Amino acid sequence: MKISVDTNVLVRLIVGDDNTQQAKAAEILDAADLVAISVHTLCEFAWVLQSRYKIAKVDIGSAMRGILNMKNVVANRPTIEAGLLMLDAGGDFADGVIAFDGRWLGGETFVSFDRKAVTLLEAAGVTTISLT
Repeated sequence: MKISVDTNVLVRLIVGDDNTQQAKAAEILDAADLVAISVHTLCEFAWVLQSRYKIAKVDIGSAMRGILNMKNVVANRPTIEAGLLMLDAGGDFADGVIAFDGRWLGGETFVSFDRKAVTLLEAAGVTTISLT
């Protein structure tokens, strides 16, 4: 079976606040021949873990890497790595993804009102404009 998972499956797997759902999530992920995880799912995953569960960014990155290292997971690795680099630098996973996708689509300059994102991306060598 080849599956695509919703964010809530990954959250249940990692958070473990419902033992029955955690077991079901682990079982389906383990049994699948292929687990497709979209970048959008991981953006939402990071946001839910940080905003709802108050999980530290370093732990969110570790959780994502653990999921991505499962034998049957397929994902857009370059885009996800850009998000993880931003997360590791203390920023938001989604900002790293947005900047990477923008460059991939032909954008040369990242533009934002988010001062922290601009600062972190500049430090990573990305051309930016802060609108603040």
